[in-house]
Amino acid sequence: MAVYTEVPFAQAAALIERLNLGVLTDLRGIQGGIENTNYFVTCEQGGTTQEHVLTVFERLSFEQLPYYLQFMKHLAGKGIPVPEPAADAQGSLLHTLQGKPAAVVDKLQGKSNLAPGVEHCRAVGDMLARMHLAGRDFALSQPNLRGLPWWNETVPVVLPHLSDAQRALIRTELAYQNHVAASPASAALPRGPVHADLFRDNVMFDGEQLTGFFDFYFAGHDSFLFDLAVCLNDWCIRHAADETDGQHDEARAQAMLTAYQAVRPLTAAERQLLPAMLRAGALRFWLSRLWDWHLPREASMLQPHDPTHFERVLRHRVDQAATLATALLDGEALTA
Repeated sequence: MAVYTEVPFAQAAALIERLNLGVLTDLRGIQGGIENTNYFVTCEQGGTTQEHVLTVFERLSFEQLPYYLQFMKHLAGKGIPVPEPAADAQGSLLHTLQGKPAAVVDKLQGKSNLAPGVEHCRAVGDMLARMHLAGRDFALSQPNLRGLPWWNETVPVVLPHLSDAQRALIRTELAYQNHVAASPASAALPRGPVHADLFRDNVMFDGEQLTGFFDFYFAGHDSFLFDLAVCLNDWCIRHAADETDGQHDEARAQAMLTAYQAVRPLTAAERQLLPAMLRAGALRFWLSRLWDWHLPREASMLQPHDPTHFERVLRHRVDQAATLATALLDGEALTA
């Protein structure tokens, strides 16, 4: 959500008018994130003020974007609280600004909670399972563009920037994930459209009430278990002093897992591969943060994330591989 593309006020106002959203009164660049250009837009319509989010896509193409936008619209139609894209008079959800693809979506109420408690994690687990079920009949299909093929392509690119110990870890883990992906258990995992990036800053709350999931622009077809593992690796991490220590918080992890399974119980293959998917989730974000840190793009507002956080998480997941609990229905928490 850095600002790579400066959008003139007049161009944004013209788009808002075409979408019948009223008169643009304010346009503010959003700082944070690293993939797309985002603005908060404030509109006046019929004497009321409405807020939306304008996104200009920097890496995703006009051909790729219908998947994400239609997925959000599909979920909104199923009652999942997500930002719904605004359509023009022809029904198109995808627009153009500064020669690049763009979209305008509803701004969710509430705010992100970066220090979640047990109830926040329970709410996320419940809604994530509902989202997975709601997406099973989504007609479009697109692979997770930051999945295993991207890992195989990107690891060689970042290797020159790593220490010997880091190179050994990332090579070993990549080999392990390729081995897991070729296994019968992996083939048996339930799959469908997933968010793939449901971090704490991509969920809104009003108190402990979950008001929505957003930022679906890493979504793709993958295992539901991978999506759950990504959440566990971000929402249920213990804190030591001023930084995370990379280990699961037992109470929050159990709350998320129990709530998820109350809606969609994990299969035998998912139980078997949960430790491997926790490692996969840590590798994916360590790798993408290494890439953004060492090979950054220019932007007027850019704060790349420190990759060492997910290096710590991955090291803990590898160390805990033999002891992570998978008998979740028996009430066993994920512990070291």
